[in-house]
Amino acid sequence: MTLLTARTDVMKVLEDSRVVAVIGFHRDPGKPAHYVPEYLDRQGYTILPVNPALAARGESFFGRPVASTLADLPGPVDVVEVFRRSDRVHEHLADILAMQPLPKVVWMQQGIRDDGVAAQLVAAGISVIQDRCMLADHRMWM
Repeated sequence: MTLLTARTDVMKVLEDSRVVAVIGFHRDPGKPAHYVPEYLDRQGYTILPVNPALAARGESFFGRPVASTLADLPGPVDVVEVFRRSDRVHEHLADILAMQPLPKVVWMQQGIRDDGVAAQLVAAGISVIQDRCMLADHRMWM
């Protein structure tokens, strides 16, 4: 797979990928890690929130329980959307690579990038989008 930057490639991900796991999901509706997944849920995507603190409290969003880790998700995922600071992205690499099956895409939200992690994901056959907002791209192109 590859690093995706072209408009047509990003649009294809938005069109073809319907199940999105959100690492770093936030319960505060004013935070991008909440309102971006909420928007995607309203657009028909299946959103699987991932946040160990919220999972420990047994919270649910969008009709689904919050998972503590990617390993706790109930089934295959098309996109792993990352809402963690760039310097924390590497902490999730092993979890992403342990997913069975692997996600098609890892999408690092706007302002988030880790070229080293991206290279390892691409080497494992996962496409990567960095420093882009799924909500903004969906509104602009879909």
